Amino acid sequence: VQLQASGGGLVQAGDSLKLSCAASELTFSRYFMGWFRQAPGKEREFVAGISWDGVNRNYADSVKGRFTISRDYAKSTANLQMSSLKPEDTAVYLCAVGRGYYAGISPENYDYWGQGTQVTVSS
Repeated sequence: VQLQASGGGLVQAGDSLKLSCAASELTFSRYFMGWFRQAPGKEREFVAGISWDGVNRNYADSVKGRFTISRDYAKSTANLQMSSLKPEDTAVYLCAVGRGYYAGISPENYDYWGQGTQVTVSS
């Protein structure tokens, strides 16, 4: 299984950014997917997750209403649309997948991880 995250960059507060996670060497429709982030000196934290059928989604309280997770079955990608970005959103964003329908926010439930993409939000 390979996961390739992309779309990060340097933006200003209030801007939008879209991250993508391309998955390969797996049956995409049989894995749930998630986005996590890790800022320097902080623990990895859950951002958003989506079930294998795209029906169930949940978000960290800190991003609810600003971020939207989705998945594109034709491209085997999971996307994270981020809007109204804040400096506190600055982190390395990592995508992950887990076998099964959906297993929530705990990173221990995810089986494979991508390498991450840096998002920096300036004030």
